[in-house]
Amino acid sequence: MELSEVLSFYKNKRVLVTGHTGFKGTWLCRILAGAGAEVTGFALRPKEPSLFAMAGLEGRIGSVFGDIRDLGHLQKAFQQAEPEIVFHLAAQPLVRESYQNPVGTYGVNVMGAVHVCECIRASASVKSFVNVTTDKVYCNMEWEWGYREDDRLGGYDPYSSSKSCSELVTQSYKDSFFRGMGLAVSAVRAGNVVGGGDFAENRIVPDCVRAAMGEGRIIVRNPKSVRPYQHVLEPLAAYLMIAAEQYKDRQYEGSYNVGPREDDCVTTGELAELFCKCWGDGVSWESCLEEGPHEASFLKLDCARMKQVFGWEQRWNIEEAIANTVAWTKAWLAGQDMAAFMDKQIEDFL
Repeated sequence: MELSEVLSFYKNKRVLVTGHTGFKGTWLCRILAGAGAEVTGFALRPKEPSLFAMAGLEGRIGSVFGDIRDLGHLQKAFQQAEPEIVFHLAAQPLVRESYQNPVGTYGVNVMGAVHVCECIRASASVKSFVNVTTDKVYCNMEWEWGYREDDRLGGYDPYSSSKSCSELVTQSYKDSFFRGMGLAVSAVRAGNVVGGGDFAENRIVPDCVRAAMGEGRIIVRNPKSVRPYQHVLEPLAAYLMIAAEQYKDRQYEGSYNVGPREDDCVTTGELAELFCKCWGDGVSWESCLEEGPHEASFLKLDCARMKQVFGWEQRWNIEEAIANTVAWTKAWLAGQDMAAFMDKQIEDFL
């Protein structure tokens, strides 16, 4: 199915997105709103600077501000929205933060998944559920080849293991309850994303942006670490495709990897160099091999299943991904209408 056909499927569909005020959630809601979906979001209030506010979504979609760990509040949101499709994006998404706050990380990532599944179990309207996890759910053996969907799950750090637990929770609910409900369920494991409007701490591209804006130097902690970097619109397109296809036919449910081509899996140092080249103005980066918590040094995904089942293909290579991220950031700094700019990037991507 072409992406234009996928978007037409969502017209007038009732969709609930957890984590809708976050980086990926905001971009997803902008796409869904543009496609004519009836969107309800459930998430914490956005922090400043707020991509959610820039995207012009306040008043355009239904927003419920709450904590995914509050089951009663989430249940009320489900009851009011009566969603047909659920995208679960709410998470504590940072590896370093998970070392500093493991209890909070497990609370959000594990019990959050339990709460979403429990709300779906009590719902008569949901037909398609996509649990968005991460490439880090695999037991990382530092292999040079990409992980496949049937490789062993694991996770060294609290973030990675909590997202693996999220998948186990979803599978348990699927086996115990969802099969008898006519409900299609998929877990989607996406690689590292870049794109305009990501203001998170301890992420390489947001750190580059802050440095380029004059807030310090670009410091790369692990310049030789290989990661499956991709533009945020790549996995979002996959989520939308999977949810739409399994809504119509449950044979499409399952686990899927979404990541870049082999030649687009670059080191963190190479990514920083690409950013500096795109930004210009003499911006440069330097390595700082600091002693920090353990992080995997080599990670790739095998995305053959997505390609075979859905005909999915990466659209923007890593150079285009970084160029579009820089273009978004410079447009924001210039005071442009960012909702319109996001729509233009979405259109260009499609």
